Amino acid sequence: MVYAQYRAYDSLGNMVNIVNVDSNFDIGDAENPITNKSFVGKIIVDKPYSLFNYTAIGYQSFFNSPEEISLMDKLYFDGYRLGEVAADITIVEPILRDADIVSFDIGAIKSAELSYKNSKSPNGFDGREICAIARYAGISNRVSSFGVYELKDFSDAESAAMLISQVFWYFIEGYNFRVSDDDFNDEAHYTTYKVPIEDEVLLFKKSIKTGRWWIELPFILNVNNKLKRRTLLPCTYGEYLGACNQEIPERWIKARRKNEI
Repeated sequence: MVYAQYRAYDSLGNMVNIVNVDSNFDIGDAENPITNKSFVGKIIVDKPYSLFNYTAIGYQSFFNSPEEISLMDKLYFDGYRLGEVAADITIVEPILRDADIVSFDIGAIKSAELSYKNSKSPNGFDGREICAIARYAGISNRVSSFGVYELKDFSDAESAAMLISQVFWYFIEGYNFRVSDDDFNDEAHYTTYKVPIEDEVLLFKKSIKTGRWWIELPFILNVNNKLKRRTLLPCTYGEYLGACNQEIPERWIKARRKNEI
């Protein structure tokens, strides 16, 4: 179903960013028939190519093969471990701010939160964390489709059904609080910070209205006709501070490399 979500964007003619909240990357073997564990592989290899970035939030290493982990690195995709996100849930906000499609697999939620009939994994996000991620997805001005998958039995899983309903509630609440803060044609709406690093000068922009941050990714002319403007990549204040300490944000590096391919 996420593959179908993605294909629905073909007529728009723009590159698409997908965020998958899951314990697995779901890349699988694209040579075989599509399954719920290989749909991302199909998205990568099937034409028309519209995927710019894929991000997995809450993955657990022991559920993913070394080959899949290596492929994520080669394609400059982003993966955030469960422990990394649980330690600071706010790191997912800029990731979701840059997403078009957000999918939740209930396998990302610990079994104790869902009842053991629906999930067998003792590790995963708890109810508070998964609802916080859903709210960040709702607040994102860019997210245009959202789905929760793999819960097959509601009748004997009332607590799981209640949690998923709350996930949707928080997404809708976030949507209700969306604020347009990305009008970068008017300098009165934001503050620009220039940070010299090595041979680069990184441009950060901070919204005066919301305090949210972006970093500018210079567009590479005549490289990708679906990226026709200078791209502003959502980021955190921490990434700005890191740049001031001569640390180039990893997401900026990956996005630029994808832009150059």
